[in-house]
Amino acid sequence: MAVNPVNGSGLFQYLEAFFENGISYQVFAVADTTGIKTNSGITIRTDDVITNLKGQEDEFDALVFACGDAMPMFSENASAPYNQDMMAVIATFGQKGKILIGHCVGGMLFDIAGVASGRRVAVHPFLKSALQQAVATDAPFEVDGTIYTAQTESTISALIDKVVEALK
Repeated sequence: MAVNPVNGSGLFQYLEAFFENGISYQVFAVADTTGIKTNSGITIRTDDVITNLKGQEDEFDALVFACGDAMPMFSENASAPYNQDMMAVIATFGQKGKILIGHCVGGMLFDIAGVASGRRVAVHPFLKSALQQAVATDAPFEVDGTIYTAQTESTISALIDKVVEALK
């Protein structure tokens, strides 16, 4: 799933690794439309919107959260239907024991959704104190059970081999 605007560097690292390793994927926009932008202004078209992923979680092995510049506004727009759908989808994937992958604020969203309790997560350093149930670390990335997190888009590369191994 990709927020609007999404951090293109992070999203494209995941997509390139999946493509190069023959891992099928679909990108769902956390928005009302499939047309979203990267934080640098590049327009991209996703496969679908997050609302249409609800109830379809069994069709997927994992969920990747691609962070972006929209996240600082999340608290102001948490009640928007697409953000509510995003949180519901994260919770369902976590409750089903599926792999959750994310960077930057991903670990915090997994925490808010109630699926990272007691788990180690790598989050952006500014977010460490915001975690309620998950355990924020200073590591560039963490793998704790089915939760794979990287601190920022610049540390995804350290995590990506473990993600690919888990999804193959």
